[in-house]
Amino acid sequence: SPMQTSAVLGDRSNNQHQEVIEVQILPQDDGWGDNATALTGNTSVASGSMDDVSRLGGGDGGRGHLGWNFKCQRYLGSITAAVLAVLAVMTPVAMVLLPRMQIVPLRSEQLRCPAECEGLLITLTVKLVLLVLGSWAVFWRPTRATMPRIFFLRTLVLLLVFVTTFAYCLFYGVRVVEQQDQLDYKAIVTFALSLVDALLFVHYAAVLLLEIRQMPPRYYLHVIRSPDGISRGYPIGAISIQRAAVWLLDKYYTEFPIYNPFLERLPPRRSRSKLAHSSSFKFYDLDAQNNHGSLNPGNARGVLSTTSSSTTARRNNSSHNERFYEEHEYERRLKKRRARLVTSAEEAFTHIRRLQAEPGPAVPMDPYEAAQAIFPSMARPLQKYLRITRQQPRHTVESILQHLAICLSHDLSARAFVEKFLAASPVMQNDKEKCPIQTWSLVCDVLLSRGIEDGTVFQLRQGDVSLLCRISNLPHFNITEEIIEPKSNKFVLRLSSETSV
Repeated sequence: SPMQTSAVLGDRSNNQHQEVIEVQILPQDDGWGDNATALTGNTSVASGSMDDVSRLGGGDGGRGHLGWNFKCQRYLGSITAAVLAVLAVMTPVAMVLLPRMQIVPLRSEQLRCPAECEGLLITLTVKLVLLVLGSWAVFWRPTRATMPRIFFLRTLVLLLVFVTTFAYCLFYGVRVVEQQDQLDYKAIVTFALSLVDALLFVHYAAVLLLEIRQMPPRYYLHVIRSPDGISRGYPIGAISIQRAAVWLLDKYYTEFPIYNPFLERLPPRRSRSKLAHSSSFKFYDLDAQNNHGSLNPGNARGVLSTTSSSTTARRNNSSHNERFYEEHEYERRLKKRRARLVTSAEEAFTHIRRLQAEPGPAVPMDPYEAAQAIFPSMARPLQKYLRITRQQPRHTVESILQHLAICLSHDLSARAFVEKFLAASPVMQNDKEKCPIQTWSLVCDVLLSRGIEDGTVFQLRQGDVSLLCRISNLPHFNITEEIIEPKSNKFVLRLSSETSV
């Protein structure tokens, strides 16, 4: 496991136990940077001590394998919508082609199409093409999330498409069967064109309901992450609770800093920890003796309990002091190792030049070989920085070399190379978060398909990370106009002996 804990129990008299817990986070070989040996030239670097620092990674954190249930739930809605869209687009085409294919028995006089009928056919074709292009541009995209409840507005739009198409097909069949002798081809084309017009209006309504309605901000969403307490605030439109959760997760993965559970406990200072645990003393009141010259056990126990309680109170009062000095010491060490890392990276980058810029003869190397050649000079400072920032599970030696090779091939600076290790945001910068499916649990007292409103509270959970969200109304802004008269913009200089003007 990434955290190894060893507990040492020490027995004290009077059944008093003291527990000392030493937490060693991410043990690492100290020779990771010192023993790195580089063989430059046409060969690659041979390093026997550059261990894979990510072998101590934890679990998947809610990103495991999902079964057929999830796949059916994920693709069923998209497949249903696609089938309905194809049927709706092909229905007016079928209405126009069925008489020409002699499936609908009409006489030759009825199949004549004058110039006005041909114009209607061209209009029908253009509207169908625009309808297909509009549907593709707005709605043809992979689903962003699989939600536990149905999306009410999308279901309403699909129901409108189905009812409209079914109604036109029903009336088309009735007209063809019952009034076959009174039909002509122009009437059939006009009927199909009216279906396309209705589908265009449904598409317009879908754009308003699914895309534009949620754009104006109406609410304020405040989110706080546990256990590290990072919080953010966002304006959000009028959408359902489950869609608000999806919208928030997009913001979380692109704007929140990476959660590092190993930074929750700062490394303790050994000198202070030893002093803190060496202050267990027993006190006896030698003056409280009876007439026979013996100690009073009751008084001794009373003094002992009073002294131990006062000692505990003093420890509790000084705990904030300990925390302050530990955080101050940690920040000092962090800045020092960061400066060493940046300096060593800048010095390492000075030894690499492109082949055409080198005046003398040189052995050509590809970017990966060049990265292997200069990496040992910065391996030790990088290892120390990753150790103090607890980033070792995120970065392997191979991934660091690949990143260094990309920076060298694109002529990036040393600061651009170390930015990946210095910046702790966003969450998507963590390679372990780059998986195709992220599973979160949504907890709310209200039905998830309902819209958000003032006072709505919901929570998203994944492993040890939880996001608590609160919804509040944005205030109504009353903007008043204040006019400044031009005469009030004139000034007079006041002179006095005490001023230097």
